Amino acid sequence: MMLSAWIKIPYTIFVCVLLTVYWMERGPAHFLWLSDIALFVILLALWTESRFLTSMVTVGVLLPEFAWNLDFFLRLVAGFDVIGLNATGYMFESRYTQLFKLFSLFHVALPPLMLWMLYRLGYDTRAVYAQTLLVWVLLPVCYLATDPARNLNWVFGIGNPPQTWVSGVLYLVLMMLAYPLLVLAPTHFMLKAIFSGGANQGIPERE
Repeated sequence: MMLSAWIKIPYTIFVCVLLTVYWMERGPAHFLWLSDIALFVILLALWTESRFLTSMVTVGVLLPEFAWNLDFFLRLVAGFDVIGLNATGYMFESRYTQLFKLFSLFHVALPPLMLWMLYRLGYDTRAVYAQTLLVWVLLPVCYLATDPARNLNWVFGIGNPPQTWVSGVLYLVLMMLAYPLLVLAPTHFMLKAIFSGGANQGIPERE
């Protein structure tokens, strides 16, 4: 066993409670955020000790999670939106409960957890292709089936309010191209360089 039960059990309890809180506060559509999907995939990866699943979500959300943390902590210190994306504005709005905000702090803990898991399990280079496929399916679903006001995964614009400088469909296509090029590819090469070695080259997982 490469990953301790002392991590697996508390994380499982946390995710189960978060699922209840988020469902009651924001409804099931909220779980279409890539970061929320990562939260649940990491739960499965912890128990199966899957290098592939860990790599897939890490390559997909590590940079966005770092951006969330930068935005949140700068705003916490400065008292206003420093970056201008309003990505974490909800953490400072009274219309959301303190319990919801408390559980939203999973964004702070998720990056170090994912990196620790990669340190233990290694990085699977196949992950970038799987994550690209997920993004190319998820973004159109968010665009076609969710409320534009919620702007899930920013399919209607970077930050809020939604963009108006190009057509919605063209913006969606640009997002589907930009995400693999500007987020997934740089993260992939960074993780490949850091977690190099035989275990990281996409070989079959250990028994």
